[in-house]
Amino acid sequence: MRSLRIPLIPSSEITPRHVFEARRGFLRQAGSVALAASGLTASLAQRTQAETAPAVKLAAKPNPAYALAEQPTPYKDVTGYNNFYEFGTDKRDPAERAHTLKTRPWTLQVDGLVKTPMTFAIDDLIKIAPLEERVYRHRCVEGWSMVVPWIGFPLAELLQRVGPTGDAKYVEFTSLADQKQMPGIGSGVLDWPYREGLRLDEANHPLTLLTFGLYGEVLPPQNGAPVRIVVPWKYGFKSAKSIVKISLTNRLPLTSWNRTAPEEYGFYSNVNPNVDHPRWSQATERRIGAGTLFAPKQKTLMFNGYEAQVGQLYAGMDLRKFF
Repeated sequence: MRSLRIPLIPSSEITPRHVFEARRGFLRQAGSVALAASGLTASLAQRTQAETAPAVKLAAKPNPAYALAEQPTPYKDVTGYNNFYEFGTDKRDPAERAHTLKTRPWTLQVDGLVKTPMTFAIDDLIKIAPLEERVYRHRCVEGWSMVVPWIGFPLAELLQRVGPTGDAKYVEFTSLADQKQMPGIGSGVLDWPYREGLRLDEANHPLTLLTFGLYGEVLPPQNGAPVRIVVPWKYGFKSAKSIVKISLTNRLPLTSWNRTAPEEYGFYSNVNPNVDHPRWSQATERRIGAGTLFAPKQKTLMFNGYEAQVGQLYAGMDLRKFF
């Protein structure tokens, strides 16, 4: 695998602490004024408190093999502009509503075609391998993109612990579905719980990251706390959030978006500028946080720029048919 070895920008320089702490202070003051003036509900008070709560640090060693020369997306945009339909379909909904998500206690069950099924408490799971900080490109199917310093370790480390059997071919991820914590679960936009999947070789690829944090901190709820995966050469919806179960199987998983709209969302969903979504061109993208809403578009890279690392996984495949 060819690695990019450009010096990594430390987290402290990617987004200075004073920048987003100042934002939080502003929100705290604005929230206090609004509550006093208009008597807003207790739920809004809780939301404001959640948004301004001190972040929990998460130590990780930067891995220079996964550095990028591109400017990372500002923290406020990474945490404030998300797809997480369990909390609503608007990009701003998760940041406003995900304070209801309780990330302790939390367990992750790993079962199916494995030699040793296991269930991990989140605080034990996070310790099974050294944490790394990796800066990845992140591309959404709607045409927007980010550059994010994620924290985690390769998913392969976890899969090695449970030992896939010789029959295992796919890995299925199941996210939490709790309407009490996730107001979007009441909608019929998807068949809950959210499910995603990868081929076993994709799941074992060194780029596939079992992720616990970003920007030197634990994952905020709106970004998939307390544990998610990040698969940087695929569109963002393939990176399942708030995972409670990982199952190994010999059958192609029927994933949530593929079940809902198979003509639009294929199982592979590799970033491919040559294969358009029925409603959007995938040839270009707009980088979030790079200026105004009308910031110039840039060309989308094959496999999101990771072709040298993952292209061999799809050798001989018709990437229009297997989109």
